[in-house]
Amino acid sequence: MSETQLDTSNWPSVNALTAPLVANLVTNAKVLRLGVEQHASGATIIDAGIKFPGGLEAGRLITEICMGGLGRVALHSNPAFAHWPWQLSVHSTNPILACLGSQYAGWSLAHEKFFSLGSGPGRALAGREELYQELKYKDQSDSAVLVLESDKVPPQEVIAKVARDTGLSADRLTFILTPTRSLSGCVQIVGRVLEVAMHKIHTLHFPLANVVDGMASAPVPPPSPDFLTGMGRTNDAILFGGHAHLFVLGDDEAAAKLARELPSSSSSDYGRPFAEVFKSVNMDFYKIDPLLFSPAAVTVTAVESGNSFTGGRLDAVLLDQSFGFRA
Repeated sequence: MSETQLDTSNWPSVNALTAPLVANLVTNAKVLRLGVEQHASGATIIDAGIKFPGGLEAGRLITEICMGGLGRVALHSNPAFAHWPWQLSVHSTNPILACLGSQYAGWSLAHEKFFSLGSGPGRALAGREELYQELKYKDQSDSAVLVLESDKVPPQEVIAKVARDTGLSADRLTFILTPTRSLSGCVQIVGRVLEVAMHKIHTLHFPLANVVDGMASAPVPPPSPDFLTGMGRTNDAILFGGHAHLFVLGDDEAAAKLARELPSSSSSDYGRPFAEVFKSVNMDFYKIDPLLFSPAAVTVTAVESGNSFTGGRLDAVLLDQSFGFRA
């Protein structure tokens, strides 16, 4: 398979691109039902589901921030699932930078009882993950934003670490908090449907530079006050209801192979709601087959030949089971 070298020399600043999007959240906080406060450290904290309800629109906007300003996210109806007709559609002009370089939750932030995986543009400014060495990308900006799937405000020690690693003072940092149980949290997690596909492409060692473009969709799940149930539903929205369409360089054989290997059904752990799988491994993510984390269905188009290949399938029965539908 022919492989194009990844050229990141002209990649934009994801933190600079998102600065006006973050400002929009702050300006319209009351309309979006968000809380905005200044932490004692000087950092800005945006509450999208802890003390303030947030909502679907807040989640949509936060997803675009998480993608570094390089993604477009829309809510619309789709008849694919009779009981869950509303879905999220995601497209990026640069899926490698938007999804892996920004949206992926790859920065571990912990102190005593606080733990969260940081996602969003701030990761690219700190560059703490090995992935950035592979991408050969490090952002430069005078402000940074991180999205945390958390129901707690990060402690002073975590904010200080982010400030230190990004090289910014705390008053130049914004933390957006989106608990799993909230509507904003549900949307921003399901809004990772394209990112999940890109991450698995990376896991499968398909050349990132051969990914030309991509889009994906997944249904919006009902939130749950129970963390495990809620987490399971957001994962299953992608595992059973997600559909990604990737446009790639290379020959048909490579595209067909990617279409076979990319769907979640290629995993040995596929076939049960995620909450059940998680319980069966004693709540240890690292014991779950990493190949499970992928959209249910994929279409891969080889742009040089114009041929397309499909893999996996949408599963309404498992989706109903996960989402708690009772006929």
